Amino acid sequence: MSDPSEIILRVENIESYYGPIMALKGVSLKVPKNSIVSVLGANGAGKTTLMKNISGVMDPEKGKIFLENEAIDGAAADILVRKGVSHVPEGREVFPMLSVEQNLFMGAYTRKNKAEIKSDIELFCSYFPVLKSRYKQQALTLSGGEQQMLAIARGLMSKPKILLLDEPSLGLSPKLVKEIFGILLKLNKEKGVTILLVEQNAKAALNIADFGYVMELGRIVLHGKSSDLRESRDIQEFYLGANQNSQLEQKRWKNRKTWR
Repeated sequence: MSDPSEIILRVENIESYYGPIMALKGVSLKVPKNSIVSVLGANGAGKTTLMKNISGVMDPEKGKIFLENEAIDGAAADILVRKGVSHVPEGREVFPMLSVEQNLFMGAYTRKNKAEIKSDIELFCSYFPVLKSRYKQQALTLSGGEQQMLAIARGLMSKPKILLLDEPSLGLSPKLVKEIFGILLKLNKEKGVTILLVEQNAKAALNIADFGYVMELGRIVLHGKSSDLRESRDIQEFYLGANQNSQLEQKRWKNRKTWR
């Protein structure tokens, strides 16, 4: 990741606060073009705060953020969407009263070419076939997994240079996590979609990522190629925690038949 021309996103020593509480403590990372980079860590590690700083929801107090060598720290979120940053936040946050179709068109609100927009809707519905079958349904009628697919597809509709995904596996069954992560990998390999993926599920994330970072208490404590991180003793211990969480989630969702 040494060639600056191959880096889509560069974060340099950013610090961020919630009131007097320092949430990010000098965080730095790089995301190469056409790659998947994962940021791992437990709740409270600062992962979501990092995503909010990159997407313009929050401004860093110190440090710099660059998109293709252009400084973007401090820019408004709507400006960053136009520049090519698309953020799919934790919890899906689809427009519940709008249809699948309307949600997808909302994702393309910065675009003007209607023919290209319709073509991209068809493309992403081919990657997420369930969206085509639910095309006229209100988003609130979709299952949790279907809403997550819709949120990702809507995020892609702005034709981003980088897609930020915050905990896409949260609350989903292991089967659905495997399906969604498989689609993300396919989008990356076939369409060159660059993804920064925040996850607690270390195993699932590192299985599709090229590079990984591990956060603890607002700092990056470990980083490297995903293949190397999978062999790390520290990551092996992290896997055990992720697997336990996964088992707990599986038990929780067995009784939630409306979410599949």
